Amino acid sequence: MRTLFHLPISPYCRKVRLVLGEKRLPFEAIIERVWEERPEFLAMNPAGQVPVLVEDNGLIVPDSHVICEYLEEAYSDTPLLGRTLAERVEVRRLVAWFDGYFAEKVTNRFIGERVMKRLSGRGNPDGTVLREGYAAMKPNLKYVNHLAENRNWLAGNFLSLADFAAAAHLSSLDFIGDIDWSRIPAVRDWYARMKSRPCFRPLLTDRVAGITPPDYYVNLDF
Repeated sequence: MRTLFHLPISPYCRKVRLVLGEKRLPFEAIIERVWEERPEFLAMNPAGQVPVLVEDNGLIVPDSHVICEYLEEAYSDTPLLGRTLAERVEVRRLVAWFDGYFAEKVTNRFIGERVMKRLSGRGNPDGTVLREGYAAMKPNLKYVNHLAENRNWLAGNFLSLADFAAAAHLSSLDFIGDIDWSRIPAVRDWYARMKSRPCFRPLLTDRVAGITPPDYYVNLDF
């Protein structure tokens, strides 16, 4: 069985889970507590980070970017990068923006402080870091709302990896109740469409010790 080592709240792991689901590739999900630094896991990925995908044939594929590129090449029946060169550039640009800039300025601040510190026993959240995250959230979500207002999907007229990267980050933040959806109505409508996809359903059943998601988290229509 194909195996994915992951953490439920990680947006990078969520992105891979969504892509596997969208491509209808069955897999077993195993939670890897990376802070425990298991030697067996470090042998698979010396960086000590999730996600890590292990194929049926033993091939080990680390890192969400590498995994998604691999899945796109190996299982091309459901393409998620677009058809033209221009489409692929735009999809990759947005994926890089969400996984890089947006993650640094927003997602990692909240998930790192509110979730990962608790799970790994590294103390209480840093209020300064959280305030910086809130300050960065508004303009960045405004940009996402602009995309959702002017395109059928975030990268254009087609569902793509950009949508799954965005949904992964926003669902992680939504899980801990840190998004005011009333401020971004176009994103809210787009996100409701994403939540309605079959590949999204396993994410709605995720639970993390010590954290209770908002009641609306599991609702497809908020």
